[in-house]
This record gives sequence, structure tokens and C-alpha cells, in this order.
Amino acid sequence: MKETGISRFGIQRKIIANMTAQSWSEIPHVSYNYEPDITEFYEKYRQFAEKAKDDGNITFNTVLLKTVAEALKAAPKMNSHLHFEKALVRGKMTEYENIDVSLPWILPSGEMMTITLKDVGGRSILNLQKYINEMSRKIENTNLNDAMYSISLHDTLEYLKKGRFIKVILRLIGSKTGNHKVSGLKGKEKKEYRKISDDDKLTRYDLRQGTITISNIGSITKGLSGIVSMLMIIPPQVTAIGVASIYKKPVVFTDENGNDKIGAARVLPICICFDHRALDFGDIKPFILKLEEIFKNPETIFTSK
Repeated sequence: MKETGISRFGIQRKIIANMTAQSWSEIPHVSYNYEPDITEFYEKYRQFAEKAKDDGNITFNTVLLKTVAEALKAAPKMNSHLHFEKALVRGKMTEYENIDVSLPWILPSGEMMTITLKDVGGRSILNLQKYINEMSRKIENTNLNDAMYSISLHDTLEYLKKGRFIKVILRLIGSKTGNHKVSGLKGKEKKEYRKISDDDKLTRYDLRQGTITISNIGSITKGLSGIVSMLMIIPPQVTAIGVASIYKKPVVFTDENGNDKIGAARVLPICICFDHRALDFGDIKPFILKLEEIFKNPETIFTSK
């Protein structure tokens, strides 16, 4: 076969590949696809966004994050980290009060960076939108490779502290030798980048592990009627949620006279993926029921800014 090119993994791809390999080799994934009718919910969003436009542009993505966070409060085990020792067959779950969302973010270059939005459940919609806008501003000033290199270096030091010397040696060989060598910024470029305040760029704090991952695939697949059927759980998290693009489909509804009719509805495909070592479907059910309640009674989300 004729080769057309070779591209070696950079620091970003190395980190993603390592996380993916660990996830699929260690975690028994279970997924459930939920497709709620959000026709009324979406209309309420449009009304809310119009009334709040003096405070800025409220995106539907932001409202979805807030909605998912509110539903997670009904299923706290989903917002947990699992620490499992396979050899000893023992483990423990650590639940968290704050809902810190790991959010994959597509950069203008087409590369992907996962940022962490802190305390999504404790923020109002307007505050959450301002927070996301601020993160977007910081991303524009952030050097992706340098940020990823900082995370990789920190992870290597953590392995060293835990006495995992073979792991450290292999990581160093993989990142510091041959054609696969990676490094952070150097010289003048590094000096200039360091002049940017941490208030104006992403730091390791903004990129560290969240308590749960929410991937809004619908933001890059608008107009397509597809669903997310499976996605990666990032250990030690136990849940990942994938949201596809809204689309219209025929549904059966009951009119005021009790007759079944067929009409068009806006449907939002949501994939809920969980670690079966830590959770059963019974732990997920309260989350789905809460989402169902919110979508049927959207005023619970839109009563205040």
C-alpha cells in the first residue's frame, strides 16, 4: 500500500489516547438513550433568552448544562469518583457536593480541549453564561500544547509520589526520546507566554479532573438527526453524558378530548453512560425522572435569571 503521510501523536493526542485506553480497558460501560420531547421547554428557553438579552446572549447549551446539573442533584451517586482495586476486589465511591463538569471544547483550530466548569449546579443561568464566556476568553489566550504539557508533567510527578517508578520511566521514554519527543514552550516564546496573567489564560486548575463529563456533541452536529449511543467515561468519574442535536420527529399525543393525535415535536437525544462497577440503572433512574419533570415543567428552570 502506498503511504500518503505520517503524523505522530502530539501531547494532546497522547493524553487523549492514554485516557481512552485506560477507560475502555478498565471500565464496564453501560449506556441508556433517552429522547425527551422538549418542544415546550425550548419555547420557554427562547422566551427567557429574549427577556434576558440585555444581560447578554443566553445560549441553549448553557441552559442544558444547568438543566443537567439540576437533575444530577436527584442522583448524587452519578456525581462521584470511583477508587477500585481489582486485585483485592475492593473499592469506594466518593460523592461530591459541587457538580464540576468536564466539558470537551472544540477550538477554532479544530483541536479539542477538555475544560472544567466549577460548581455548575450552584450557579444561576446568567452567572453560568458569564462564566462560560470568561472561559472562552481565556481559551483564546491559551497555548494548548503548553497547557497539556503542564498536565502531563503534573501527572508524572503524582505517579512518582505514589512510587510507580516503572510507569514514570516509560512515560519519560515515550515523551523524551526519538521522533515521539514532546515538550513545552521554550526560550522567547515561553517568556512571552509567561507574561500573560493566569487571570487571562487557562491554567492546570481549569483543566483538572471534574466530577462528571458532559459532552455537547449537538453543538457541532446542528441539523443532523443522529444520536450518541456510547461515549468514554473518564476515570475515576463514573458517569458521562452525551447530548446530540435537537431534531423534529412525529410523536403521538392526546388532545383535550382524550383522542390520540400525531404531531411534530422537538426531541433532544441524550446518552447516559455509566460505570457498572459503581452504578446500577436504579441509581440513574432519579436523574432521568428529574429531567422528565423539568422538560414537562420548564418554569422550574426559567422562573429566575
